[in-house]
Amino acid sequence: MNANFKTVVDYRTSLGFLGSVLKYMALPPLLPIVVALYYGESPVPFLVAMAVMLVVGVGLERLRTDPDLGHREAFLMVSLTWLAVPLVGMIPYLVAGQGTVAYPVNALFESMSGFTTTGATVLGEISFEQHSRSILMWRQVTQWLGGMGIVVLMVAILPELSVGGAQVIDQEAPGLSIEKLTPRIRDTARALWQIYIGFTVAAVFVYYGLHLAGVAPNMDFYNALAHALTTLPTGGFSPEARSVEAFSPAIQWAITFFMIIAGTNFALFWYVLAGEPDQLTKNAEFRTYLLVMGAVSLILAVLMFTGLGLASLPANIDPIPGNVEHSVRQAVFQTVAIVTTTGYASMDFNTWDQSAQTILLLAMFLGGSAGSAAGSVKIIRWYLIQKATVRELFTSVHPDAVRPVRLAEEVIDDSTIRGLFVFTMTFLGIFAVSTVLIYLDSLRIGLELSGIEAVGVAIATLGNVGPGVGIAGPMNNFLPFSDAAKLYMVFLMWIGRLEILSVLIILTPSYWRA
Repeated sequence: MNANFKTVVDYRTSLGFLGSVLKYMALPPLLPIVVALYYGESPVPFLVAMAVMLVVGVGLERLRTDPDLGHREAFLMVSLTWLAVPLVGMIPYLVAGQGTVAYPVNALFESMSGFTTTGATVLGEISFEQHSRSILMWRQVTQWLGGMGIVVLMVAILPELSVGGAQVIDQEAPGLSIEKLTPRIRDTARALWQIYIGFTVAAVFVYYGLHLAGVAPNMDFYNALAHALTTLPTGGFSPEARSVEAFSPAIQWAITFFMIIAGTNFALFWYVLAGEPDQLTKNAEFRTYLLVMGAVSLILAVLMFTGLGLASLPANIDPIPGNVEHSVRQAVFQTVAIVTTTGYASMDFNTWDQSAQTILLLAMFLGGSAGSAAGSVKIIRWYLIQKATVRELFTSVHPDAVRPVRLAEEVIDDSTIRGLFVFTMTFLGIFAVSTVLIYLDSLRIGLELSGIEAVGVAIATLGNVGPGVGIAGPMNNFLPFSDAAKLYMVFLMWIGRLEILSVLIILTPSYWRA
């Protein structure tokens, strides 16, 4: 194997391109540095991170032996990028030495959760007394960078990636390629990032505008920026201990709107801007996406309104049963947050009964649209799997019939259908094994974890959803789990963000051999 290693996979070129990524990743810490200086906090944690990124990045760049990335090298480069960036992204937490993320395993967990836009946290206490505003802003920045994709960003800004850009973008979301909107993939990457930035800026203006209008008193500019940076990437980190519950209904409705946008295929917005708004209404995936969220919201709203979905409510929470607006808002917000894998919480759904919690757990498997910032399985896969299943039932009765699976007017070939089933079965298989492993580890350390809680933790990390239920619920954290369990969850978040196959491929012997 060693004899073939250098000739079959040019790992030096992959590491060289990784170096270019790390070099440019030295720029994002500038925002928390500005925040630190404004609030009189130390910028040292971010300066150290910038220095490490530059030194390591420039050093790795020198290893490049080929100006272009081959197919196999693209797999390796993308997988290593999504592992290396969180590793350097944990540096500010370690240098700052504040709270529970000063511990290396916790720092890595928080960083990987940020960049993969998972939103699961190990912060024992989220407050400005425990953590500086700049460190909490760094959490938000990591999610924003990971939302549209680090590699997509690099294709947009690095000329040397323009040739192999389509390959590396495909490996960042291997099951469902980003639609090529322009003749050059680099221009497509730029267009998507421009749309992403535009919606982020719009969210800041809306959130802060509601504050200025007097309907969101605690949504100051810091909070407006912080939450915009984690709404559009479907991340869910919040500098508020109670997440979005801390804000007024007006803000919750505004965030719901932007979460829906974030879970939509961004290519559709490109068509809208290009003067083709009917692409939204004609798109089968988008219609299914809205229909599914509407159906889940309706069920939960009925449960909230009647009180059947509530186990208990704290004394300081206004009653939901009988309150139409409150019931609908909580149902819609939590549905959208879970389906889009944003993971915000407008209330602690640990207070819901198991029927309502089970509906949310099932919604965690749905995911948003392809080409969006959302994680999990994705709506388009479920849509095509359903159509393929119906076709198989039909052809079983009519074996001579020819009935292709179509998406709009496009015929989906059988190899794509097989790929959908392979990914989905692999996803569900890893989820099942992970549920068992997490549950067994909890028994090993004496952590009281129920079966439904283990299920929630597994899908929350593998699907990049964020919160689970119970001990890892929306107002709790993942701190009680063992270091071994946290490192395994880091692995789940990593492969989940890359839709599993890109990472699994480089772990197979055939990848390294001719």
